[in-house]
Amino acid sequence: MPGPAPKHSSARARRNKVTTHAVLKADAAIVAPELPGDNWHPMTVVWWRDIWASPMAPEFDDSDRHGLYVLAALVNDFWTAETAKDRKDLAAELRQQGARFGLSPIDRRRLQWEVEKVEQAQAQATRRKTTAPATSSRSRKKPPPDPRDILRSV
Repeated sequence: MPGPAPKHSSARARRNKVTTHAVLKADAAIVAPELPGDNWHPMTVVWWRDIWASPMAPEFDDSDRHGLYVLAALVNDFWTAETAKDRKDLAAELRQQGARFGLSPIDRRRLQWEVEKVEQAQAQATRRKTTAPATSSRSRKKPPPDPRDILRSV
């Protein structure tokens, strides 16, 4: 005996909707805001440019800039730390603060952000096809002799 008819999709309590799902594309039109002040380590400046050139940058809004400034200060402290213990402590804080902005692959996965890689994948496949030899180096080598060839039945 069949059970009751299923509910209409609009009446279901759980729709498995993804609220943060986004496909991220690199957008060259985003201009990185300037870091406040001028006493920044060169690696911090490179990091700052990289995050604003990344596909995640369009997802940052004006309120995120304040948190990114704090994160930049932590990155700067990491690069200028005197001891390994200080760097270790800062690395832990950087990991936690960076998670808020989807700066690592696992953070993007948690936020359900996908980075569009169509052009990159196509270019890599084309490059692989054009540079791959017709036969592999293993197939050109003569195989070692088979030790069973010396066995004879009597």
